[in-house]
Amino acid sequence: MSTPNQNDPRLQQAGATDESIVTAHERALETKPDRHAHYALLPLAIVFVFSGVIFYAGTYLNSFSGHFSSKVFDETAGPPGAGAAAAPKIDPLTLGKRQYELACITCHQANGQGVPGVYPPLAGSEWVEGSEDRVVNIVVHGLKGPVHVKGTAYGAAVMPAFGQVPGSGYNWSDEKIAAVLTYVRQEWGNTAGPIETARVTEIRNAAGSRAEWTEPELLKLP
Repeated sequence: MSTPNQNDPRLQQAGATDESIVTAHERALETKPDRHAHYALLPLAIVFVFSGVIFYAGTYLNSFSGHFSSKVFDETAGPPGAGAAAAPKIDPLTLGKRQYELACITCHQANGQGVPGVYPPLAGSEWVEGSEDRVVNIVVHGLKGPVHVKGTAYGAAVMPAFGQVPGSGYNWSDEKIAAVLTYVRQEWGNTAGPIETARVTEIRNAAGSRAEWTEPELLKLP
Protein backbone atom coordinates (compact mmCIF):
# COMPACT_ATOMS: atom_id res chain seq x y z
CA MET A 1 0.00 0.00 0.00
CA SER A 2 1.43 3.44 -1.09
CA THR A 3 2.09 6.35 1.22
CA PRO A 4 -0.44 9.22 0.87
CA ASN A 5 0.87 12.36 -0.80
CA GLN A 6 0.78 15.19 1.74
CA ASN A 7 0.41 17.80 -1.07
CA ASP A 8 -2.75 16.21 -2.36
CA PRO A 9 -5.42 19.02 -2.23
CA ARG A 10 -8.00 16.43 -1.41
CA LEU A 11 -6.38 15.94 1.91
CA GLN A 12 -7.02 18.45 4.67
CA GLN A 13 -3.94 20.59 5.27
CA ALA A 14 -2.76 21.54 8.71
CA GLY A 15 -4.12 24.91 9.84
CA ALA A 16 -1.74 27.89 10.08
CA THR A 17 -1.00 29.21 13.51
CA ASP A 18 -1.44 32.87 14.53
CA GLU A 19 2.29 33.29 14.85
CA SER A 20 2.91 32.03 11.33
CA ILE A 21 0.30 34.43 9.92
CA VAL A 22 1.83 37.43 11.74
CA THR A 23 5.30 36.46 10.60
CA ALA A 24 4.12 36.14 6.98
CA HIS A 25 2.55 39.64 7.07
CA GLU A 26 5.67 41.16 8.59
CA ARG A 27 7.77 39.67 5.84
CA ALA A 28 5.40 40.96 3.20
CA LEU A 29 5.61 44.51 4.60
CA GLU A 30 9.37 44.56 4.70
CA THR A 31 11.13 46.58 1.98
CA LYS A 32 13.09 44.29 -0.18
CA PRO A 33 16.62 45.47 -0.89
CA ASP A 34 17.43 46.08 -4.50
CA ARG A 35 20.26 43.66 -4.92
CA HIS A 36 20.28 43.76 -8.70
CA ALA A 37 20.59 47.56 -9.36
CA HIS A 38 17.12 47.89 -10.85
CA TYR A 39 16.82 51.52 -9.70
CA ALA A 40 18.39 54.48 -11.63
CA LEU A 41 19.19 58.08 -10.77
CA LEU A 42 17.54 60.91 -12.73
CA PRO A 43 19.54 61.20 -15.92
CA LEU A 44 22.00 64.07 -15.77
CA ALA A 45 20.71 65.40 -19.10
CA ILE A 46 17.27 66.09 -17.60
CA VAL A 47 18.89 67.76 -14.58
CA PHE A 48 20.83 70.09 -16.88
CA VAL A 49 17.69 70.88 -18.93
CA PHE A 50 15.64 71.87 -15.88
CA SER A 51 18.55 73.87 -14.48
CA GLY A 52 18.85 75.74 -17.77
CA VAL A 53 15.11 76.53 -17.84
CA ILE A 54 15.21 77.87 -14.29
CA PHE A 55 18.27 79.97 -15.06
CA TYR A 56 16.68 81.40 -18.23
CA ALA A 57 13.41 82.21 -16.41
CA GLY A 58 15.29 84.04 -13.68
CA THR A 59 17.33 86.02 -16.21
CA TYR A 60 14.22 86.93 -18.23
CA LEU A 61 12.31 88.09 -15.16
CA ASN A 62 15.23 90.19 -14.00
CA SER A 63 15.57 91.83 -17.42
CA PHE A 64 11.91 92.67 -18.00
CA SER A 65 10.50 93.17 -14.51
CA GLY A 66 11.14 96.91 -14.54
CA HIS A 67 12.32 96.54 -10.97
CA PHE A 68 8.64 95.86 -10.17
CA SER A 69 7.78 99.55 -10.47
CA SER A 70 4.06 100.37 -10.48
CA LYS A 71 4.56 102.71 -13.44
CA VAL A 72 5.71 99.86 -15.65
CA PHE A 73 2.34 98.12 -15.36
CA ASP A 74 0.18 101.26 -15.59
CA GLU A 75 -2.22 100.42 -18.44
CA THR A 76 -3.38 104.06 -18.62
CA ALA A 77 0.11 105.48 -19.17
CA GLY A 78 1.08 106.67 -22.62
CA PRO A 79 4.16 105.55 -24.53
CA PRO A 80 7.44 106.86 -23.11
CA GLY A 81 8.56 110.16 -24.55
CA ALA A 82 5.29 110.75 -26.37
CA GLY A 83 3.72 112.90 -23.69
CA ALA A 84 0.21 112.61 -22.34
CA ALA A 85 -2.30 111.53 -24.95
CA ALA A 86 -5.09 114.02 -25.51
CA ALA A 87 -8.49 112.80 -24.36
CA PRO A 88 -11.03 112.54 -27.18
CA LYS A 89 -13.38 115.51 -27.26
CA ILE A 90 -17.02 114.78 -26.55
CA ASP A 91 -19.65 116.19 -28.87
CA PRO A 92 -21.27 119.09 -26.95
CA LEU A 93 -24.76 118.15 -28.09
CA THR A 94 -24.29 114.56 -26.95
CA LEU A 95 -22.89 115.64 -23.59
CA GLY A 96 -25.54 118.34 -23.22
CA LYS A 97 -28.39 115.90 -23.88
CA ARG A 98 -26.97 113.49 -21.31
CA GLN A 99 -26.70 116.23 -18.68
CA TYR A 100 -30.21 117.43 -19.46
CA GLU A 101 -31.62 113.94 -19.03
CA LEU A 102 -29.72 113.52 -15.73
CA ALA A 103 -31.27 116.55 -14.02
CA CYS A 104 -33.09 119.15 -16.11
CA ILE A 105 -35.70 116.83 -17.58
CA THR A 106 -37.36 116.40 -14.18
CA CYS A 107 -38.60 119.99 -14.15
CA HIS A 108 -38.52 121.16 -17.76
CA GLN A 109 -39.75 117.83 -19.20
CA ALA A 110 -38.51 115.88 -22.21
CA ASN A 111 -40.31 118.23 -24.64
CA GLY A 112 -38.88 121.35 -23.01
CA GLN A 113 -42.36 122.65 -22.15
CA GLY A 114 -41.90 122.64 -18.37
CA VAL A 115 -44.88 122.51 -16.00
CA PRO A 116 -47.52 125.26 -16.32
CA GLY A 117 -47.34 127.75 -13.48
CA VAL A 118 -44.40 125.95 -11.84
CA TYR A 119 -41.44 125.33 -14.15
CA PRO A 120 -40.97 127.63 -17.17
CA PRO A 121 -40.61 126.20 -20.67
CA LEU A 122 -37.28 126.14 -22.47
CA ALA A 123 -38.73 125.66 -25.95
CA GLY A 124 -39.11 129.08 -27.51
CA SER A 125 -37.96 130.82 -24.32
CA GLU A 126 -36.48 134.29 -24.76
CA TRP A 127 -34.15 133.52 -21.85
CA VAL A 128 -32.74 130.42 -23.55
CA GLU A 129 -32.30 131.99 -26.98
CA GLY A 130 -31.28 135.41 -25.71
CA SER A 131 -28.28 136.80 -23.79
CA GLU A 132 -25.45 134.38 -23.07
CA ASP A 133 -24.63 136.24 -19.84
CA ARG A 134 -28.14 135.78 -18.50
CA VAL A 135 -28.67 132.12 -19.37
CA VAL A 136 -25.18 131.11 -18.20
CA ASN A 137 -25.62 132.86 -14.84
CA ILE A 138 -29.01 131.23 -14.35
CA VAL A 139 -27.56 127.73 -14.75
CA VAL A 140 -24.33 128.43 -12.86
CA HIS A 141 -25.76 130.27 -9.83
CA GLY A 142 -29.47 129.46 -9.95
CA LEU A 143 -32.62 131.59 -10.05
CA LYS A 144 -35.15 132.50 -7.37
CA GLY A 145 -38.32 134.52 -7.30
CA PRO A 146 -40.83 135.04 -10.08
CA VAL A 147 -39.70 135.01 -13.70
CA HIS A 148 -41.69 135.76 -16.83
CA VAL A 149 -41.38 133.58 -19.93
CA LYS A 150 -43.37 134.44 -23.07
CA GLY A 151 -45.60 136.70 -20.97
CA THR A 152 -46.41 134.04 -18.33
CA ALA A 153 -45.21 134.26 -14.70
CA TYR A 154 -43.48 131.32 -13.04
CA GLY A 155 -42.25 131.36 -9.47
CA ALA A 156 -43.37 128.38 -7.44
CA ALA A 157 -39.94 126.69 -7.49
CA VAL A 158 -36.32 127.79 -7.23
CA MET A 159 -33.79 127.02 -9.96
CA PRO A 160 -30.79 125.44 -8.16
CA ALA A 161 -27.16 126.27 -8.85
CA PHE A 162 -25.49 123.78 -11.18
CA GLY A 163 -22.03 125.32 -11.56
CA GLN A 164 -18.86 124.98 -9.53
CA VAL A 165 -19.86 127.63 -7.02
CA PRO A 166 -20.44 127.61 -3.23
CA GLY A 167 -23.75 126.00 -2.30
CA SER A 168 -24.10 124.11 -5.58
CA GLY A 169 -25.58 120.66 -5.21
CA TYR A 170 -24.40 119.57 -8.66
CA ASN A 171 -20.93 121.10 -9.11
CA TRP A 172 -20.99 120.71 -12.88
CA SER A 173 -17.86 121.74 -14.77
CA ASP A 174 -17.90 124.68 -17.16
CA GLU A 175 -17.73 122.18 -20.01
CA LYS A 176 -20.95 120.50 -18.88
CA ILE A 177 -22.68 123.86 -18.38
CA ALA A 178 -21.69 124.93 -21.90
CA ALA A 179 -22.83 121.61 -23.35
CA VAL A 180 -26.27 121.57 -21.74
CA LEU A 181 -26.89 125.19 -22.75
CA THR A 182 -25.78 124.44 -26.31
CA TYR A 183 -28.21 121.54 -26.34
CA VAL A 184 -31.28 123.45 -25.09
CA ARG A 185 -30.49 126.41 -27.37
CA GLN A 186 -30.69 124.10 -30.40
CA GLU A 187 -33.47 121.71 -29.34
CA TRP A 188 -37.30 121.88 -29.67
CA GLY A 189 -37.09 124.38 -32.52
CA ASN A 190 -34.66 126.74 -30.76
CA THR A 191 -32.11 128.26 -33.14
CA ALA A 192 -29.61 130.05 -30.88
CA GLY A 193 -25.89 129.48 -31.32
CA PRO A 194 -23.68 127.25 -29.17
CA ILE A 195 -21.97 128.44 -25.99
CA GLU A 196 -18.28 127.72 -25.56
CA THR A 197 -16.70 126.43 -22.35
CA ALA A 198 -14.35 129.43 -22.20
CA ARG A 199 -17.37 131.75 -22.29
CA VAL A 200 -18.95 129.98 -19.32
CA THR A 201 -15.70 130.29 -17.38
CA GLU A 202 -15.48 133.99 -18.20
CA ILE A 203 -19.05 134.69 -17.06
CA ARG A 204 -18.69 132.60 -13.89
CA ASN A 205 -15.48 134.38 -12.89
CA ALA A 206 -17.03 137.78 -13.55
CA ALA A 207 -20.01 137.04 -11.30
CA GLY A 208 -17.85 135.57 -8.52
CA SER A 209 -19.37 133.95 -5.45
CA ARG A 210 -22.99 134.94 -5.00
CA ALA A 211 -26.50 133.69 -4.26
CA GLU A 212 -29.19 132.86 -6.81
CA TRP A 213 -30.07 135.53 -9.34
CA THR A 214 -33.42 137.28 -9.54
CA GLU A 215 -35.22 138.40 -12.67
CA PRO A 216 -34.59 142.13 -12.05
CA GLU A 217 -30.84 141.47 -11.59
CA LEU A 218 -30.64 139.42 -14.76
CA LEU A 219 -32.41 142.07 -16.83
CA LYS A 220 -29.58 144.48 -15.99
CA LEU A 221 -27.07 142.21 -17.70
CA PRO A 222 -26.26 142.71 -21.41
